[in-house]
Amino acid sequence: MIQKRTLISLALGLLGATLLPTAAWAQTVTAKFSVTLPEKSHQGLGAAKFAELVGQKSKGRILIKPYFNAALGNDVQVTSSLQGGTIEFALPQTSTLTGMVKEFEILDFPFLFGSEQEAEKVLDGATGQKLLDKLPAKGLVGLAFWENGFFNATNSKRPITKYEDFQGLKFRAVQAKISQETVKALGANPVPLAVPELYTALETRTVDGQGTPSAVIAALKLNEVQKYLSLTKHSYGAFIPLVSKKFWDSLPPADQTLVREAALETRGYQRGVAREQAKGAETSMAAKGLLVNDISPAERKRMRDKVKPVWDLFANDVGAELLTEVNGQLSSK
Repeated sequence: MIQKRTLISLALGLLGATLLPTAAWAQTVTAKFSVTLPEKSHQGLGAAKFAELVGQKSKGRILIKPYFNAALGNDVQVTSSLQGGTIEFALPQTSTLTGMVKEFEILDFPFLFGSEQEAEKVLDGATGQKLLDKLPAKGLVGLAFWENGFFNATNSKRPITKYEDFQGLKFRAVQAKISQETVKALGANPVPLAVPELYTALETRTVDGQGTPSAVIAALKLNEVQKYLSLTKHSYGAFIPLVSKKFWDSLPPADQTLVREAALETRGYQRGVAREQAKGAETSMAAKGLLVNDISPAERKRMRDKVKPVWDLFANDVGAELLTEVNGQLSSK
């Protein structure tokens, strides 16, 4: 009898040992997701969709909680927190990464893309993957490219219909050197500001204008403190759902796969929302009194020619090979 009990105990012990890894993997994982824009913005809705999909795919084991309106800090701050492992997910614009990976500056070249389709071709293909592959060495993992959209100019002084209309404006720049040089090349005076500071700066006339996608202008209610919206499309912005590499390395390979799959599945949804919101925003803001004007193709080409020195200035940073590779995929050039 004693021998039989011993054998049973041994068998149960071995069974428990084999179940330990599974039990450990089955534990609930919680993660913070920093989102700069409001919950109902295209960025916020994309983050919420991603969190929902990860929850579904993991059967509730991985719970991601988005924090909207830059509640955890601006893009520069939260990217640093990702590297330190104190935040698990963030959704910065690619400009935020140019200080650590210079090749990302290619995406900030003014008037680079002529359409959303051109941007998708570059970002979703081999070129985009090459850029993402440079992030793990910086303590970050990039899952995909989502859409912020084409940047349009607003200001409180005058409609911008031609290059000369930028002259002398105090114009907000993203906290990246190439953004500041682009503003200079357009003839305006760059004022680097993070998103959370923008509304007040425009309201107090610390700056006259700024450039962001129409959907973001509406989400941040900048139309309340601006008079003119000019559809310059002078830059294209992309978000990257980023993961802290410290957190990423703690996940089993199967969970890494499902998280990446969720980001890719969310991509199409988020881009669709971004484009719908851009169209709706321009119409709704015009109805509220914002004066909206388009730019002629000839004048947009003239603006692009005027900012060509910015391309030359940053060509060495991104590398001739990458610049040639991207240009080769652009039908509009």
